[in-house]
Amino acid sequence: MTSDSAQQSSLSTVSESDSVISVVSESDSVISVVSESDSVISVVSESNPVVDCDSQVRLKREGEQLQLILPPETDMPSSAGWSELWQQLKQRLNGGERFWQANTPVHLMAQDQLLDAMKLQEIADALSEIQLQLQRVYTTRRQTAVAAATAGYSVEQQPPTYSLQTQPSEPTEFLTEPLYLQLTVRSGVEIRHPGTIVILGDLNPGGAVIAAGDIFIWGRLRGVAHAGANGNRACRIMALQMEPTQLRIADAVARAPGTLPEQFYPEVAYVTSEGIRIARATDFAKTHLLLNS
Repeated sequence: MTSDSAQQSSLSTVSESDSVISVVSESDSVISVVSESDSVISVVSESNPVVDCDSQVRLKREGEQLQLILPPETDMPSSAGWSELWQQLKQRLNGGERFWQANTPVHLMAQDQLLDAMKLQEIADALSEIQLQLQRVYTTRRQTAVAAATAGYSVEQQPPTYSLQTQPSEPTEFLTEPLYLQLTVRSGVEIRHPGTIVILGDLNPGGAVIAAGDIFIWGRLRGVAHAGANGNRACRIMALQMEPTQLRIADAVARAPGTLPEQFYPEVAYVTSEGIRIARATDFAKTHLLLNS
């Protein structure tokens, strides 16, 4: 693609299927009831000083997947470490009646737990022993997101959440720093991040990168890239070699041309009034970046 041939394109409140029901009583104590489809049946009051459901590992069915939910690190006793969490996780997976089919994909809700490659592998191995497959990791920790993506799992980094006690009085826009990954995004893997994503490697066909900010692929972009996923049409997508299956910036969508160019150059995709346009990075810098400096 060249500037002369620039491309244009017009281009969990709990549901009924959930098994957890929360009831707030007049005394503000919360009672959680887990149905028979879950691995554990428990009735716990927040006022109970001994047992707190929010600090426990939980396993819940969500559609065709299972959710393995780790307790927030901030809700765990200060004396509790990985060994305590690991023992609890093993007991949850191996105890009680199994209510899942073999090879059911598992989404790990890691929350703010700091998980490195070794811990993720231990969790994946424990799931594999009971014929479950770790597929996707949700986390608010950058280190956990990097470790999970590097291990080949789909990842969604989420902004931090606040409890009722710490929620700010005024709405706050969380500015998330870029996520840097040195890897090749393989087919079937999806990376989501509430900021800019920088990948030193390729985005293969069948892979997807979704960012609220910009996307920079320091390699070949051959999958799906969606920048400005929260609606920011000023975001851009840049790649050393642009061969996308699909480009999306905010609500604008563009597909690659049927024939590939004979030569590749670093290119930038951006939104115009006519849709997504792709230009050489050098030309884009002259016409957009220098004019705005």
